[in-house]
Order: sequence, then C-alpha cells, then structure tokens
Amino acid sequence: MRNNPEGTAAMAVKETKENRVGKGKAGPGRPKGLPNKTTSKLKDAILLAAEKSGGDTKGKDGLVGYLKRVADEDVKAFSGLLGKVLPMQVTGEDGGPIRVAKVELVALEDGDS
Repeated sequence: MRNNPEGTAAMAVKETKENRVGKGKAGPGRPKGLPNKTTSKLKDAILLAAEKSGGDTKGKDGLVGYLKRVADEDVKAFSGLLGKVLPMQVTGEDGGPIRVAKVELVALEDGDS
C-alpha cells in the first residue's frame, strides 16, 4: 500500500494485459551500456559549465582551470572526484609494491590550511 495525495491508503495496481497502456509487447529497451539521453545531456551540460567557468569564473584555462580552482577551494569535493577517476588498485613498477621515494613535511603558518 502507498499513500495517495488525499492522504488515504491506496493499493498498487498490478499491470496486466487488460489494463496496459498501449498495445502489444514492450520493446527491447535501451541497449546495454548505452546511457539514456537525459544522462548524456546532463553530463555534457556540467562539463560545458565547468569549462566556461574556468579557473577565474570567466573561462580562463577551461575545464582544467575549473578543476584546479575546485582543488584549491574545496579539497573534500575534489578528493571525491579523484576517488571516481583513480584506479581501484594501484601498483608500483612491473606490478610490484609502491615505493615512496621522498616525504616532505611543511609547517603551516596560522591561517593556512
């Protein structure tokens, strides 16, 4: 059961041949791996907006400039983006372990983060 706009309980109606909208069988649907049109358009719009915003909100350096600005201004959001694009498992040279060659510690002054 689910609530309808009047606030009273209503039963969900199971679709049958008799109450189906349209005639015949359903089509094959979208091929596997092909994103729907809305998703593609939204992705394109997001990338275009970021490119036009750029590093200075006026389009300087395009998409890379925008991403640099996000990395500087919102580390948490940028880290989330990195998590989406980095490989799930990182290995070193020839599949071996990762070796850290240098670690540098830098003291921050008050107000820096």
